[in-house]
Amino acid sequence: MTQRFDKHILTNGMVLLGEPMEAVNSVAFGFMLPAGASRVPDGCCGAGNVIADWIFRGAGDRNSRELSDALEGLGLHRASSVSSSHITFGAALEAGNLAQAIELYSEIILKARLEAEQFKLAKQLAIDGVRALDDDPRQKVMLKLRERFYPKRLGRSTLGKIDELKTLTSEKTKQIIQSNFNLSETIFGVAGKYDFEAIVKQIEDFFETDTQEVLEPVVPGSKAGKYTHLHNEGAQVHIGLMTETVKPGDEDYYNARVAVSVLSGGMSARLFTEVREKRGFCYAIGARYHGLKEAAGVMCYAGTTPDKAQETLDCIIGEFNRLGEGISKEEIERAKVGLKSALILQSESSSSRAGAIGGDYYILGRVRSLDEIKNRIEATSVDSVLGFLRKNRFGDFTVVTIGPKEVTVK
Repeated sequence: MTQRFDKHILTNGMVLLGEPMEAVNSVAFGFMLPAGASRVPDGCCGAGNVIADWIFRGAGDRNSRELSDALEGLGLHRASSVSSSHITFGAALEAGNLAQAIELYSEIILKARLEAEQFKLAKQLAIDGVRALDDDPRQKVMLKLRERFYPKRLGRSTLGKIDELKTLTSEKTKQIIQSNFNLSETIFGVAGKYDFEAIVKQIEDFFETDTQEVLEPVVPGSKAGKYTHLHNEGAQVHIGLMTETVKPGDEDYYNARVAVSVLSGGMSARLFTEVREKRGFCYAIGARYHGLKEAAGVMCYAGTTPDKAQETLDCIIGEFNRLGEGISKEEIERAKVGLKSALILQSESSSSRAGAIGGDYYILGRVRSLDEIKNRIEATSVDSVLGFLRKNRFGDFTVVTIGPKEVTVK
């Protein structure tokens, strides 16, 4: 598959990236602003989640209802997300409406009204979102797992903490926006059908400034404890565990991805086969690679019953440890097919590609082509994956459980 990438850097350092997709009549874009969960001050966990809602409640001459009507009038599908490093505001829409959408988003980012009454509504929605985790223990255990696994600040919850959200004020949140909506470190990604020269001209008109402003880097703190249990009188125990592995920019990154896919790339993968099917320890299990710019890990979830929780955990850790003892060629081939299939699906989505090129640039300083990724996956082998596992043995597991019974982490 032949790919072309567009790139332009404004005088102030803002990066514009594009990937044209000739087979589509849609376009997707995203503004990545360096205001993620790791960048908010201590005591303000969840501020990013509030901001992602608040700034859409009126901008420029439009109040909340008028702005919502204008966005819906373009037929766009909005997408906002908060990660450790960024808040991303974007949308997918019919290509002919892109210029109008960029103009609206420029007002949202630069001229949000940030009214106190609307702040109360945005904050309450954020609080309700955290409370809803009580009905979704799987998501709750994985959020807590990332918080305990990554060094302090990097793993901070993107949803927030209720006590900190309750004390969050509109003035403090405005300060966070002013400090972290830094155009010099903002990345704009677009994929689909577009005119890049027209986009550059429009972005320059709205976002160009004369100077660059560099944010202070996030300084990670120490890691939390090895095991955390959240008591819940339910009928299940939800287990999350995570262990360190190579970062996305590491030479062994693709070997790591294939290794994880051998563990959990489908119903023929080891965790599903050994823990669920053969032994019946759990009703749900899966593992995946999770990477930040600064650190990365393999995270695993299992849902089980209290009487089988300890056996489930022990068996999972056993499978992680056993992986380096030997992998068949068939397992490697299945893992590679699964990863390449996911890549093909991503290549057909303008939203996925807009997010991927922005994420690549932030983490790697460049954009990978789909052919590069495919070839690097294809180049892995039994020997290369086992070589990676011998150099990077899984161990020192961080474990979080939710349920009526604790486990022992050996």
